[in-house]
Amino acid sequence: MLIAVLAGFVLAMFAPVLTRWLGHRVGWVMALYPAAVMIWLAGQVPQVMQGGGLYFEQAWAPSLGLSLSFWLDGLSLMFGLLISGIGTLILLYASGYMKGDPRVGRFYAIMLCFMSSMLGVVMADGLMSLFVFWELTSITSYLLIGFDHEDEKARKSALQGLLVTFSGGLALMSGLIMLNLVTGSWSLREIIGGEVSLRDNALYLPILLCLLGGAFTKSAQFPFHFWLPNAMAAPTPVSAFLHSATMVKAGIYLMARISPEFSGTSAWTLILCVFGAVTMLTGAFLALRFSGIKKVLAYSTIMALGTLTMLLGIGSEAALIAFVAFLFAHSLYKGALFMVAGSLDHETGTKDIDAMGGLFRKMPVTALSALVAALSLGGIIPLFGFVAKELLFEAVLATSQLTTFLLAMTLVSSILVVAAAGIVALRPFFGALKETPKTPHEAPVTMLAGPFILAGLSLILGFLPPLVGQPILAPAARAVMGGELTMSLYLWHGINTALIMSMVSLLLGLVICWQWRRVRGLIARLNPLLDRGPESGYWRLMDGLVRFSEWQTRVLQNGHMRNYLLMTLTVFVGLTGYALLVRHSLSLNLALDMRIHEIVVAAVTAASAVAACLMRSRLAAVAASGVMGFGIALLFLLFSAPDLAITQLLIETLTVILLILVLFRMPRFADLSTAGERIRDAIVALLTGALMSLLVLTMYDVNLFPSISEYMVDNSVDLAHGHNIVNVILVDFRALDTLGEIFVLALAATGVFAMLKLQTREKKAR
Repeated sequence: MLIAVLAGFVLAMFAPVLTRWLGHRVGWVMALYPAAVMIWLAGQVPQVMQGGGLYFEQAWAPSLGLSLSFWLDGLSLMFGLLISGIGTLILLYASGYMKGDPRVGRFYAIMLCFMSSMLGVVMADGLMSLFVFWELTSITSYLLIGFDHEDEKARKSALQGLLVTFSGGLALMSGLIMLNLVTGSWSLREIIGGEVSLRDNALYLPILLCLLGGAFTKSAQFPFHFWLPNAMAAPTPVSAFLHSATMVKAGIYLMARISPEFSGTSAWTLILCVFGAVTMLTGAFLALRFSGIKKVLAYSTIMALGTLTMLLGIGSEAALIAFVAFLFAHSLYKGALFMVAGSLDHETGTKDIDAMGGLFRKMPVTALSALVAALSLGGIIPLFGFVAKELLFEAVLATSQLTTFLLAMTLVSSILVVAAAGIVALRPFFGALKETPKTPHEAPVTMLAGPFILAGLSLILGFLPPLVGQPILAPAARAVMGGELTMSLYLWHGINTALIMSMVSLLLGLVICWQWRRVRGLIARLNPLLDRGPESGYWRLMDGLVRFSEWQTRVLQNGHMRNYLLMTLTVFVGLTGYALLVRHSLSLNLALDMRIHEIVVAAVTAASAVAACLMRSRLAAVAASGVMGFGIALLFLLFSAPDLAITQLLIETLTVILLILVLFRMPRFADLSTAGERIRDAIVALLTGALMSLLVLTMYDVNLFPSISEYMVDNSVDLAHGHNIVNVILVDFRALDTLGEIFVLALAATGVFAMLKLQTREKKAR
């Protein structure tokens, strides 16, 4: 499992080099990786069918209890087969679709990372490794959606998807950490099968909301659904893979994985059923609003994701059987339809359904694949999509909660999806042949194989659903349920309520498809309302963020050093002063044993500091600050710290010299601040000084940890062979810290030298 996941990242590093060697044929080589993973996963089917599985653990951060662990059971096996199987066809498809593109090496590198990240998500057992792979899918999808980075729309869409899914990722991280705090384990396998009952815990609802926040944003549930159709700015192979087997299915996987531990409560049922049903209807309705074929398919994906979420919310045995069947069916037909959409765009030069027609004669294989896959999308007998749709209706009919609401939403969504399927399958290929930007012709074999195979599987599994039922779907359903269940998949369930609902949805859906343009005109009347939906809120939020950034840049980061110093000290005084005065009881030790010469030195030092602030001559101010620095050095010397005194003398001397040299290049002294600003600055300075004094006096008697002074004294000679303890600390005990400081100073000196040389060259050029 470790090799299966990480090999894709290793292969991705060589993708650009292999592309230069092999050209567009590199897709065949890249496809060997997911094909090998698929074959290996298929070899594990017998063991998983018997209730077994695989587990692998590698120490990662043992001191923190973290390990890199992977878990293969029925659920992860089903997802892994979909990811690797469809991924193989997608990479073969990309070899034809991306042919001639100079960026193809970068494309394959990111795609392999994307694929491996998704495999990591579904096989990860550790909570932190799950989160790492989860975020990697967001990062790689961002790179793929914005692949055409010169297109402003692609960049905006990529950023939108990244921000939405990353915000959910933060919620997910919070939920995973709370999950560990409650259970004491970082392992999903231990948490799901453990003795700690999360349902009775006070943190159950916060954990559930955080986990669902991550799942809902990733799987485009309402109101976060808007980012998914905009992700169609990605190349079509990316869209096909993202919608059928990766990214958006990650959230569905997470909800399915935690279902045994979290399902059965009113919160789980209500949230998933309501949001799932609303997402289902929203996606189905909006699919009819657009004429772009990828947009129609994207919104139908939102419908499917909502359906899967709703079924998990219902949580009955029938619902979970319908869940795995619907997920598998959706992966097959959606991968095929997106590849068909890419072939139409590639060979005709347009994505607009209204601009296409009569293409069956020019692209018969593509048309046949589209027709079969669309029939499965619409749930038409004898496709596997029909089997899944019947199970969906039966599960909703058998539920005891929100039955009327869920039944109405499911029926209306099914009607609209049939219409969308008819629009995709019939309008581009039948009717009068329309003129397109490119002369249409059949796509290359590499672009035909994927949709043809996936559509063919939808047909074969429709006639023979047990081929996939017992070996793949049943173990997955058992993993989601957390117990045994009985699964029997049949194409024909007899004449029952579910079949009647299917017939009604078919007839009404075909009527809507026939009157699609009129329906779109009616929907267009709702545009003022639809344009104020969640996506509008996202753009308003982004505009507000930009305005806020402009304001804080203008006020807080305006380029004036005095402003930065003022804000830094004000925040320091506010936060530290609050913690000191409110959260910590002051215990001041004012019994100071000071001699007269120490008081004189301290008074002179303080007077020089005040004089430096009041002087109107820069030279006098520098001299006063020098006196202050030398006074501090003298205090160090009086209190038996000669090393510190020497360091202070050297630094102060160098500082005074540098300041005097700088004075010759500065303009004449002038009052640039008002009296009010000077009073404000004086108040902040006094507060800062007072706070530092309070901190020093408070810490004088505070001893939170044992002192390390004795250790330094006892071991400086034995361990470091040095009698100067300060030098030993700097050179031996804090060697890496000192090395870091030296590196920083050297880097700064190099930068200053480069700037000086640059100025010299500019002067010579003039």
